[in-house]
Amino acid sequence: MKWMTMSAAGLLVMCGMAWAADRPLNQPPEGFANLFEGKDLGGWRGRQQDYSPYEEMKLTKEELAGKQVKWNEDMKKHWRVDAAKGEIVSDGQGVYLTTGKDYGDFEFCVDWLMVQKNGDSGIYLRGVPQVQIWDRENPGVKDAGAPRGSGALWNNNNDNPGKWPLVTADNPVGQWNTMRIKMIGSRVWVWLNDKVTVDGQIMDNYFDPNRKLAVLPTGPIELQTHGSEMRFRNVFVREIGAEEANKALDKVASEGFKSVFNGRDFEGWDGPVGEYQVKDGAIMCQKGKGGTIYVKEEYGDFEAKLEFLLPPGGNNGLAIRYPGKGDTAYAGMCELQILDDTAAQYKGLDPRQYCGSVYGVVPVQRGYLRAVGQWNFERVTVKGSTIKVELNGNVVINADVSKVKEYMSNSAHPGLTRTKGYFGFAGHSDPVVFRNVQIKKLD
Repeated sequence: MKWMTMSAAGLLVMCGMAWAADRPLNQPPEGFANLFEGKDLGGWRGRQQDYSPYEEMKLTKEELAGKQVKWNEDMKKHWRVDAAKGEIVSDGQGVYLTTGKDYGDFEFCVDWLMVQKNGDSGIYLRGVPQVQIWDRENPGVKDAGAPRGSGALWNNNNDNPGKWPLVTADNPVGQWNTMRIKMIGSRVWVWLNDKVTVDGQIMDNYFDPNRKLAVLPTGPIELQTHGSEMRFRNVFVREIGAEEANKALDKVASEGFKSVFNGRDFEGWDGPVGEYQVKDGAIMCQKGKGGTIYVKEEYGDFEAKLEFLLPPGGNNGLAIRYPGKGDTAYAGMCELQILDDTAAQYKGLDPRQYCGSVYGVVPVQRGYLRAVGQWNFERVTVKGSTIKVELNGNVVINADVSKVKEYMSNSAHPGLTRTKGYFGFAGHSDPVVFRNVQIKKLD
């Protein structure tokens, strides 16, 4: 604990119940890479306890190399391999054992053993704390929530349901536990001894005092040491691609959504639909054409989710509470930018123009757009004057637009106060593609 301020079912079997006593030790399931072969700590490095990745990013290569030498020296003092048993052993002190490689979306499997009562440990995800591991019978941390058990995001805010495990699944101290963690964007799933303890909740960014920044898109996985001996084995990782990630994100809180695109034609849509085409079950704006097409039904408060695919330099947008005519960025409540903002032609844009931004009104957290050629998943929640945008599992906008007083180029946005309108796509001459378009009414 930190005290500072294949099919999914098949994988569960491979990373959980299949880890029986007769299973070969430290041999990864199909599709997983082995992070520990039982002999040495090759591929691992030391890393200072609770070192902010944002501070690390400020270091020069020479400064980081110098720190790494010291961290590795400390690692050798406090981490070792019990080769006879094929186990990683921590004495509870010193730096954290950290992967030499950074990961984006991944699935991580590990067995852990708490040797002594009142033990404490954890798994850091992309360098951020943490999936909690502790002795739930430790009287010293009873008030901190230990009786609820391990396997949740203890450093989350109190109002984030991922903070506490859904069930208590720990084996008694002195027995091995199997943990499986999946991280997509800032969303985390945890299984402890084959039981779901966290189900796709957002992990709060410990290193942001305001807890508004999404977790960094890539980072290392760390085994925490926290004052007592811990042992680890069967340490495996599998990187997750965009298609699998989007399917998992689509299943999060999926009740109540209704598909508004049939995959064949523009039934139920209005506007200049002739400027678009249906191709391979998706809506594509035709090159050199555009305009705003929209679902015929009006929405007040709603949640929408969809996937989009950008060509190089592609530009489009989501029309929010669009009145049916005019420029949705101004006449509608807003336009949520859909843009390949990595293209050279967009270098130096106003922060309120990048992908995911409330165009001209609210800047977006950058760095969470997938590479051109990969499908992105976006989820938008509109309630009253508030807008939340989740891009690839990361909340990149969470704003009350009624409180915004300064706009890009001092241009007025009279539509910001609209309470009802249409949802659609605002094409800007590029063949941007959309699919799996779903909406849920919230009012």
